[in-house]
Amino acid sequence: MAKYRETPEEIDRLPPGIPYIIGNEAAERFSFYGMRAILVTFMVHHLRDADGVLDTMPEHEAKAWFHLFMGTSYLTPVLGAILADRFFGKYRTIVWLSLVYCLGHLALAIDDTRMGLLVGLGLIALGAGGIKPCVSAHVGDQFGRANQHRLGKVFGWFYAAINVGAALSILSTPLLLSHYGPRVAFGLPGLLMAIATALFFAGRNRFVHVPAGGPRFTREVFSKEGLRTLGTVAFISWIFIAMFWALFDQMSSAWVLQGERMDGDVFGLFTIQSAQMQFANPALILILVPLFGRVIYPAFRSGEGPPLIRRLAVGLLLAPVAFVVSALFEQLLDGGASLSILWLILPYVIITSAEVLISPTALELFYKHAPNRMKSAVMAVYFIGVALGNYFAAGVNHLLARAEGAGFVSGPGYFLFFAGCMAFVGLLFLPYALRFEEKVHVQGEDEVNG
Repeated sequence: MAKYRETPEEIDRLPPGIPYIIGNEAAERFSFYGMRAILVTFMVHHLRDADGVLDTMPEHEAKAWFHLFMGTSYLTPVLGAILADRFFGKYRTIVWLSLVYCLGHLALAIDDTRMGLLVGLGLIALGAGGIKPCVSAHVGDQFGRANQHRLGKVFGWFYAAINVGAALSILSTPLLLSHYGPRVAFGLPGLLMAIATALFFAGRNRFVHVPAGGPRFTREVFSKEGLRTLGTVAFISWIFIAMFWALFDQMSSAWVLQGERMDGDVFGLFTIQSAQMQFANPALILILVPLFGRVIYPAFRSGEGPPLIRRLAVGLLLAPVAFVVSALFEQLLDGGASLSILWLILPYVIITSAEVLISPTALELFYKHAPNRMKSAVMAVYFIGVALGNYFAAGVNHLLARAEGAGFVSGPGYFLFFAGCMAFVGLLFLPYALRFEEKVHVQGEDEVNG
């Protein structure tokens, strides 16, 4: 077996493996977001039984399935982190689980029944979730003392790659679904996942391969510092950030279904499908990430930008505004108003601005906060928060699907319920953010207080 480099070179430039990671991430996110963009539409309009007869789901059931899948996709990172940090290392874990991921796409492409849906989503949740904490931690592993100041910029590029892949897939897969059916629409994301796996394999000789911690990993996890670190990450992500994801991921469920009641005609030139409106999120990310990084953040603290923890606080307080706007749209639609689907851009701008303040910030904060042999484990704990948020949304929709009348959580009340929960959580986070002290661990360097 080839001997790979296990520690970063001390160079003040980008590590050589970064282009392979960025390319892999763009292709992998194309596959995930392309599948996700059409998932609710598929369940509501295209799902069939074993005899080929339409067997579609009601809206609340489809939303519950969607958020259950999303939640599981962010719970399996725990398994991926254990495999990577305890047994096999990040590189091998990513390669093996990527192959499982490909099989999940294949199952969706060849079987449009509930069984195919269950098997496909189960394999994708295992593959996509399992590699998630490893990939983001693998980015940070490429950096040492000399170039760790470039880490924030690369995490920004990493996030941009996610959104380039997502934008292209969200535009294309709904068209493929409407014109060619589920097999082609799910098949293209599967092809891109295969390409992502090949790209990552091609970069194997350029990467730093941080070895698995073995028994040392277990000792570090259960050490005083390890438990304190995991507790800090869990407290922030499970209690506070989780609620953000309960709102954010509804752009692929509740907002898609709301958009189907809007007018998709754009000045008589072309028609936008509701699922395609999700394109606004990655497109806005590509604009807002550099805007925040180059213009907004440098305006604070003599160019240093606000502390990471305070960026999170602002994002948590901004997010509920998007759902207040959605509640207003729902009220107008229930009053028989005709709304252009372009109005959805407004809540997208708000929720995406909150995302920029929360998601890349949390990745950087928790990576730096984690001891060196616990990077994937800490990322997994963070992703559990995403899972909890989606399980909360799934639970609400499961209850609504079984209820005779939705009560106050119906129509505009549905969106106001989630907005209220988010606002409450954001206000609770403020005093904690003001007292939080950031720490920094980078590969090849002992702990430094930041």
